[in-house]
Amino acid sequence: MRLLRLLPCLLLAAWPLAGLAQEPDVDVELCLAADGSGSIEDDEFAFQRRGYAAAIADPRVLQAIERGLYGRIALAHMEWGGAGSMVPIVGWTVIADSASARSFGERLVAAPRQTIGWNSISNAILFCLDWIESNDFNGLRKIIDVSGDAGQHGGAPLPLARAAALDAGLIINALALNFRSGGLSGPLGMPLLEHFNRDVIGGPGSFSLAVESPDAFIEALVRKLILEIAGRTRGKAAGPG
Repeated sequence: MRLLRLLPCLLLAAWPLAGLAQEPDVDVELCLAADGSGSIEDDEFAFQRRGYAAAIADPRVLQAIERGLYGRIALAHMEWGGAGSMVPIVGWTVIADSASARSFGERLVAAPRQTIGWNSISNAILFCLDWIESNDFNGLRKIIDVSGDAGQHGGAPLPLARAAALDAGLIINALALNFRSGGLSGPLGMPLLEHFNRDVIGGPGSFSLAVESPDAFIEALVRKLILEIAGRTRGKAAGPG
């Protein structure tokens, strides 16, 4: 009988732990949205994957994670092509140390290329929005991290996709890959970084960076990840230098 009387109390005490298991707290929920469209050649694509893997496991990035309130982030990687080609590559993963970072990178590099079509940044934003809202994490900040070598083409209207993400409390940052495929531009020949600044990024402290050479790619990724994980801002800046 005593056990029966104690049972409600035991269940009530266990409830917060059950909730925590379903929605673990992390400093950031970060969706990496990488350009996998037809403008990216196969060798460039492989280089991009390796660059992300190296940046995620960089000691400076891991140090930024360690210094967070919870000391862990939730990370996922998707690639986007045309409007109907939004592909999750590595699902939501807790990154808290070098082992989890290396494992994430290994899965990323090993995954087959699957995207087709051209440059629907808007649908990539909507995909990441849904992916973030439907995951099992509870992040202090929620960020969509877009990288690409060309501007918006096809899919949902970009202003509507951007507004939907911002209305949900997300931040959108961007990386303009100006060294890819001859340096493609945004709409009507607008410089890609200007297009990203005007039409893509948004939210508190949002920023975009430009990468002008392959040698600068990994370092730009590292800087971008550190800024996002640490919650620091640098405004709408051009270039990693």
